[in-house]
Amino acid sequence: MGGIDISVIGIFIAVVTGLGSFVLGRRMRAKRAAKKRAKERIASQAGETRQVRRARERKERGG
Repeated sequence: MGGIDISVIGIFIAVVTGLGSFVLGRRMRAKRAAKKRAKERIASQAGETRQVRRARERKERGG
């Protein structure tokens, strides 16, 4: 195989590193998406009229 020696330990380290990278990437992407949703929600609420804002607040309180 061209002098390449692939050991079981090397494969194990590669798999663990790959899984760690995958989990970390998903976690970071989820945080980024949550921040983006919060920012969009704040931006949409900034354009609300007073009447719309009060109606939304009443709806959120359940009354």
